[in-house]
Amino acid sequence: MKTQLIGQTDLEVSRIALGCMRMASLDTNAAVKVINSSFDNGINFIDHADIYGGGESEITFAKALKETNISRDQLFIQSKCGIRQGYFDFSKEHIVTSVDGILTRLGMDYLDFLVLHRPDTLVEPDEVAEAFSMLKKSGKVRHFGVSNQNRFQIELLQSYLEEPLAVNQLQLSPAHTPMFDSGFNVNMKNQASVDHENGIVDYCRLKKMTIQAWSPFQIDLEKGLFSGNSEYKELNQTISKYAEKYHVSDEAIIIAWILRYPAKMQAIIGSMNPERIAKISKAYDVNLERSEWYDIYRSAGNQLP
Repeated sequence: MKTQLIGQTDLEVSRIALGCMRMASLDTNAAVKVINSSFDNGINFIDHADIYGGGESEITFAKALKETNISRDQLFIQSKCGIRQGYFDFSKEHIVTSVDGILTRLGMDYLDFLVLHRPDTLVEPDEVAEAFSMLKKSGKVRHFGVSNQNRFQIELLQSYLEEPLAVNQLQLSPAHTPMFDSGFNVNMKNQASVDHENGIVDYCRLKKMTIQAWSPFQIDLEKGLFSGNSEYKELNQTISKYAEKYHVSDEAIIIAWILRYPAKMQAIIGSMNPERIAKISKAYDVNLERSEWYDIYRSAGNQLP
């Protein structure tokens, strides 16, 4: 297992995390196999959200965990809240109530991390601060983070908080690289120079926030996977070339590409296939060379200046 500290906390966890968005589709026996495969292959960080399966993913996980030999204190559990039907809600009442619901569904006393799920433009930072303070003092949440937020949203929220935000979940894959593109094209007029992310990757590095990369195998939520997509033929060929070189699966190379980035990102995988999880975890054994990292980046259609 390869581990890393998360943010400025003292928690050292696996660099690959299991995302449980699809766990609601499994029965208890299948979920047990997923949890065991993850743990046996060095994954001890679990990512949930209260909206995954309408809460059923957390319930299924809790039932399955009881059927394993893995104890709560061997895992690091994270969940997210803030998305409601048709809107976002970072109100104090909703955050506190959401955590109570999450803990009930998980059958646990505390979360290692609570993450605000996407930005709420109507956020009142002082309410968030009050909610976080209450949850921290009650022992229900140890640390906090955000997802899909830019540096100014983070700065605003952070100015009200008592402790540094630990994580920022951001979409990243070889076919989805806006957080890298503008950094390569500073002071240029091409499309890649447009700064969609406000320098978020460098900001998180400066603030020692851990970037948790989600959807590492997708183009985006609408287009789906880039594997087998004819528009990404060169990318898939390049990934397969390095998979053959390092004797691992294509998926392992993709995760190794994310872990190779010096910001010490954590990759969130959402597979519910125990065999595939085992193959992906072989990314721990791969240390891509600098030229190989760039080769994968360019093969996705990105041009360097």
